[in-house]
Amino acid sequence: MTDHAPTTALLDRFVNDITPLVPLTSVWAHGSLAGGDYRPGRSDLDLIAVLDRHCLPEEERRLAQAHERLGQDVPLAAKLHCSYAAVAELPDSARSHLTWAHEELMHRPITPVTRRELHDFGLVLYGAPPAAVLPPLADGELAAFVVRDMKEFWRPSLEPRERWLRDIWVDAGMLVLARATVTLRDGRLITKGEALTVLREMRAPAEVVDDIERRRYGSPAPATEQWLALRAELTLAFLTAGIDGLVAAHSAASPSESAP
Repeated sequence: MTDHAPTTALLDRFVNDITPLVPLTSVWAHGSLAGGDYRPGRSDLDLIAVLDRHCLPEEERRLAQAHERLGQDVPLAAKLHCSYAAVAELPDSARSHLTWAHEELMHRPITPVTRRELHDFGLVLYGAPPAAVLPPLADGELAAFVVRDMKEFWRPSLEPRERWLRDIWVDAGMLVLARATVTLRDGRLITKGEALTVLREMRAPAEVVDDIERRRYGSPAPATEQWLALRAELTLAFLTAGIDGLVAAHSAASPSESAP
């Protein structure tokens, strides 16, 4: 799973803490931890907990308290995100599930990308493996989601421009475009580390790619306001052209998907 002992201890405690609180059947990891590109303190810990049924209101309250206690005791737990899905609702990829993320409860779906990660390389932390209870994706479902996500979320997210002064937007936007490009071209998922290589192949601004790599894998120096402004400008220019080109190419290849 990981040779980082504090992360292993955190995951063990998390499973032990929630097991008495909800009708738990499985806990899986996806994302960087499962894909082999995990960086302690920098990568998120992306988890799915499968339950026999919906959480009751009192159980939701206790889950929130358990996450809050974990965050107070273990700083690394701020990176831990978990969706709680009733097993009967797993077949519906559009359904939203109770989720702890960014230190609060919310509802969000288990996307086709996450589902594919779970089937391809998901880690079992507790209970049955994903293949035992999680239906496989339908033909074309992953590609359709990727294009829709780029068109309906990422393209509108290029405004307001001020948000692109932030590391989190630059990193996510650049890496997701590279990963989407490979998924649509080859039908496979790649890690964030692999996405950096793809960005260079796509002739992304080298200074932006180097900046992402330093902050993910190295020891970056504090950024200046001038650099943040230039980085935002370079990133937005690359993403605008890249997203528009990706969506247009897919629409041309699959005209029926773009019809009203």
